[in-house]
Amino acid sequence: MVTPEPGQLIGVVSQMLGYDRLLVKCSDGIERICRIRGKMKRRVWIKVNDTVLVAPWDFQQSRGDILWRYTAAQAQALQQQQLVRQ
Repeated sequence: MVTPEPGQLIGVVSQMLGYDRLLVKCSDGIERICRIRGKMKRRVWIKVNDTVLVAPWDFQQSRGDILWRYTAAQAQALQQQQLVRQ
């Protein structure tokens, strides 16, 4: 399972914005507009309430990239490790 490295956050998708953009509520309390990386497009389908790994942009903290989508079992394991709140 992929765990967050320094500079990465775990978040929950709160709204689909269209194309490759999503509104994600991150573990630091900030809602970010995140985009799905090109490598993940058309390979991984993300829905509302999915748990994802986010890399905030260095130059704009209100935006970020989605690096990974966790399965339900992985999200539950993260909750038990208290890395994500739901």
